[in-house]
This record gives sequence, structure tokens and C-alpha cells, in this order.
Amino acid sequence: MQGNLNVQTENIFPVIKKFLYSDHEIFLRELISNAIDATQKLKALSSRGEIKGDLGDLTVEVRIDKKKLIISDHGIGMTMDEIDKYINQIAFSGANDFLDKYKDVQENLIGHFGLGFYSAFMVADKVEIETKSYQDSPAVHWSCDGSPEFEMNEGKRKERGTDIILHIADDCKEFLEEHRILELLKKYCRFMPVAIRFGEESQWEDSTTEFNEVDDGNGGKKKQPKRVEKKVPRIINDTDPAWKKKPADLSDEDYKKFYHELYPMNFEDPLFQIHLNVDYPFNLTGILYFPKVRKTIDPNRNKIQLYCNQVFVTDSVEGVVPEYLMLLHGVLDSPDIPLNVSRSYLQSDSNVKKIAQHISKKVADKLDEMSKNPVEKEKSEDDKTDSKPSVFNSQLEEKWDDIKIFVEYGMLTEEKFCERALKFALLKNTEGLYFKLDDYRDKIKALQTDKDKNVIYLYATDVDEQHAYIAKAKEKGYDVLLMDSVLNSHYINLLEQKIENTRFVRVDADTVEKLIAHDDNIPEKLSQDEKDKLKPIIENEVDKARFTVLLESMESDDQPMVITQNEFMRRYKEMSQTSGGGMGFYGEMPDSYNLVVNINHPLISQLLNETDVEKQRQLVHQLTDLALLSNGLLKGEALTNFIKRSVDIIK
Repeated sequence: MQGNLNVQTENIFPVIKKFLYSDHEIFLRELISNAIDATQKLKALSSRGEIKGDLGDLTVEVRIDKKKLIISDHGIGMTMDEIDKYINQIAFSGANDFLDKYKDVQENLIGHFGLGFYSAFMVADKVEIETKSYQDSPAVHWSCDGSPEFEMNEGKRKERGTDIILHIADDCKEFLEEHRILELLKKYCRFMPVAIRFGEESQWEDSTTEFNEVDDGNGGKKKQPKRVEKKVPRIINDTDPAWKKKPADLSDEDYKKFYHELYPMNFEDPLFQIHLNVDYPFNLTGILYFPKVRKTIDPNRNKIQLYCNQVFVTDSVEGVVPEYLMLLHGVLDSPDIPLNVSRSYLQSDSNVKKIAQHISKKVADKLDEMSKNPVEKEKSEDDKTDSKPSVFNSQLEEKWDDIKIFVEYGMLTEEKFCERALKFALLKNTEGLYFKLDDYRDKIKALQTDKDKNVIYLYATDVDEQHAYIAKAKEKGYDVLLMDSVLNSHYINLLEQKIENTRFVRVDADTVEKLIAHDDNIPEKLSQDEKDKLKPIIENEVDKARFTVLLESMESDDQPMVITQNEFMRRYKEMSQTSGGGMGFYGEMPDSYNLVVNINHPLISQLLNETDVEKQRQLVHQLTDLALLSNGLLKGEALTNFIKRSVDIIK
């Protein structure tokens, strides 16, 4: 039989849309998906009693034969009439017809388009089909060279199933290379639900017939089986991946093993995982893993793999999950997302939006649950019957340092997640203790409420560098938070908006007396005339473009000079460096500091009363450099000069 392919005008456009943007390598996924469909249909008919007896080996096989690439299955096969309908008339879908007839069948069928077969012509200049239906009908041979003309005759295949034979074009010879086909199989087919065989691989085992003589440890000899190489069929896929199983059937070790199967080059275990299993109002299964994020917000994209009925679709999941969840790793599988997706599709499809919202809610629910679950007590090494208290009160506290950037990023970018996270998000103080937002406010409000009724949250970004400032705050009875993520400035702004009558102030933003403004003032020991005389003496010796000299009344045992940095200017400068946008003005401004002079300190009075101008200048430099040194700002030549001057003073 000869004829022309029936390409209907209204059906040619899906072909263009489906393949015009696709990589040629997609053909292998499409053809193997068809083979899997044929096998799944066979299983479904068998389960309904429409096929009797043993189905035999249902493994799908891929093989290279000189200039041909062959995909073989032992599935349902096709009759001549079915080939005429599903192959010769482009854009009819065998899977859709089958589902219409057997709506109660639970087996997943991959193909929903009827176009996947024609992806073969992206790499082949001739395609043949050898097929025999499970029904009592003759085998069929079909061939086409990519033109609208085809040939279809009675075939020679003896067993049920289908061979798709691709005569690879000269410009696509890469698809005749074993390593290239193996690469594509592992990329697209590693979790397909029917076993796929491609060639052979080596397996080492003990021989039952060959032995070596080795020392037995007692001066004698013993026989030990030789290790021999054996060639075995190479099965490239796991037909029952972890995300298809029930959470109750999986241990923590099972989850970790699957994680490393997904990411063999990642040697660090995930922190924990969320197992998704939804069947209404959409279908979604999957496992999302929380990796250690630490202090970076690099999303490390392409770490969540998207599947459709265990067939790999893409690892670019923007649109399927909210942006902040791009920090996670794992697998999502949904038949409601087609095999070929575009970004515009993902952004507009209602099912995809529902999936994204559901995933965000599940993540928030998991973190909230962890904030309520206590950490299991560790057993003492001396007495396993006793338990020693854990440093952490909840599972979330235990993981917080590793995932806080993830939570902060989510709160900043996703409003609904933020609303939920306000209930479980944690703050950590410099003592290493963790608090929920409401609990921390209750802890500090009595002592850290200023004269304007604002509760002041003091924080440090580096315990070592800001040690002196933290110590002074603690002497006052204040508590100091440790906030050291790259998102600090943005996150602090968010919390100030979400929590009423709240201000965050870094401990080095002002002198300890002014960090939390009260009505009481420390008496000044210098008159106004003395202050007017003192200020220019100091200003003449410092960089006026970088430092603003401020004279303030502090305790006499405080430092004589202190470096502070305005909270507002520093914070917005940091925000501009991480976000850009309309805040570039702040980012371009140079760093500026306040040089706060404690007018009540005895050394300041000594400086003012010094009659030797050179000694007076030397004292200004020494006191200024001490302040800079305590703030980590004394470097290079200035540090060298300070050390030399200090040695001279000691002499």
C-alpha cells in the first residue's frame, strides 16, 4: 500500500509549536515515551482480563545498529488500521483515544498529543515501523522518508510489540554514538515506569570455577574465588522512584539515598525533606529537599527536576514553583503539566499557578510544624539511660542557621508565605538562643522601649568585630541579636513594616546611651566654650570627608572616642548593593562615619589642656586611631604609623 500523509491544515500548527523550539535530542524521549505508553496499555488490558496469560518480558530496548537507532517494545502493538489512523493522519492521539475508552484505568499514559512519533524526522532521513498488535491481525511494516509519501505493507514481526527504526541523517550522527544515547537516556528516562535496556555494562563478581591461592594467615594456603568481569544488560532507569512511594514506607536513609541518586556530585546530606502527594484539585507528587543554604542567596537554579508521569520535562521550573523555592532541590511530577512546556505556558496556566501555591503552603506548614516539634534528647555517653538537654528547643531551631536565608528570601518575595512565616520565623541572639518574633518582643520590651514607645531591637552582624559595642549594650542590660545574612538590610526593613512600633538598630550605630533614647541625660563636664575650642582641634586632624566629629556626654569610664555609623544611611547603602533598582543613589555614596568624642573622659580634658601643639596633635591621632582600630577601620599605612607611634609613646 502507498499513500500520502493526511496533514490537516488545523493540525499543522501544533506541530510547529511543539517542535520549532525544541532541541533535536527530544526525539528520543518522545519515542521511548510512546514505547512506555504501549506497554502501559498492555498492562491495563491485562488487568481488565482482556488479555490472557503471561505478558512476558516487557523491557523496552534501545540499540544502535550501524547507521540505525532502534527503539523496541513488547507492548500493545498496532494493526494496519491503527497505523493509518494514528500515524498517517498526523495529530490524532492514541493515548487520548485509549483514555476515552478506558477512563477507569489508573495506569499513567504519557503521550497526549499524537505528534511525538514525528519528532523522529528531526534526526532521521527515513523512519520504519515494524509492529504486531496483541490482536489477531497480521504484522505491519511502515516506512517514510520524511516526505508526505509513505509505504505500508504486511510485516515480518513475529512477536507482539513495535520496533521504531531510525535511519540517522548524516548531520545527526551524534545519535549513533553510545555515550550520547546513554547521556540522553539518563537525562530523560531514568525514572520511567517500565524498564529500559541499552547495551551491556560490566559487573564484577566472584567466580565459581576459577580460584587464586592466598595466605590463610597460619602459614598455609587457601583458595579464594577470582573476581571476574561479567557483562550484564544495562538497565538505565529506576521504575519505582522514591516520590511514587508512600512516606510511611520510606526511612530517612531512603530519602537521603534518593537525594544522592538525583545529585551524585553533591556529597552533603540534605537537612530535611517534604514529600508531596496531591490528587485534588490537581495531581502532584514529588519530594523537595532543603539543602544547607548558609550565607549565600545564589539560587543555584536547575536543582528541581520537573517530570510528567515519570518522564523528565525540564529542570528550569520558573513558574512552577515560587522564586524563593528555587533554593530547594528535588523532584516534582505532575500529569497536569505537558511534556513540552514554554515559559509563557507556565506563567498563564491555572493548574500551574495552583501547584505553585500549594507547594508554598506545604513548605510553610512543614516549617511551622518543625517550630512546634521538640528536638529529641541526646543520650549521655556515660549513661545511655539518662538524657542531656539539647541546646535546641525545636527542630526548626536546630536547622535555623542553615535555612534562615531561605525563610528570609521567601518572606521578602512571597506575601502569603510571609504571613505564615511571621508565626514561626526565628531570631537568634549573640548568646546563641532562639526566639519566635512575638516571644522576643515580650522579652525585651520592658528595658528596650524608647521614649517614643518604640521597641528597639539591637543587633550585630559580626560578634568579633563588634564585640566592644555588644559588651557595652549588655552592661546596660540590653539583649543583642546576631543578624549576619546577606539579606539583613532588606529583611530588617520588612520586619519593621510587619511589627508595629519597632525599630532595628545596629549596636555600632550610635553610642550606647543613644541607641535607645530615654529622657535622662548624663551631665556634661565641659562648658560650651570648652567644647567650641575642642572640636576644631580634633577636626583639623581627621578626614572631614569621611568622619563627622560629634561631642557627646557619656560615662567617664566609656572610651574617649567611638566610631559609629548612621543606621539609616548604612542600611540603605547595603540594600542598594544587593538590589540595585531605584536605590542606586545610596550605593554610590562613600562610606561615612561619626567620630564621637566623650567629653566626660579624663583624656579628652587632658587633650584640651595640652599646651604643646605637637603633643596635642599626637594625642588626637592616638585616640582617633584607637577608635578606628576597635572598629576594624585602621589599615595599611595608618596602621603602621599607629604601631610606630605607640612604641614611641611606651619608650
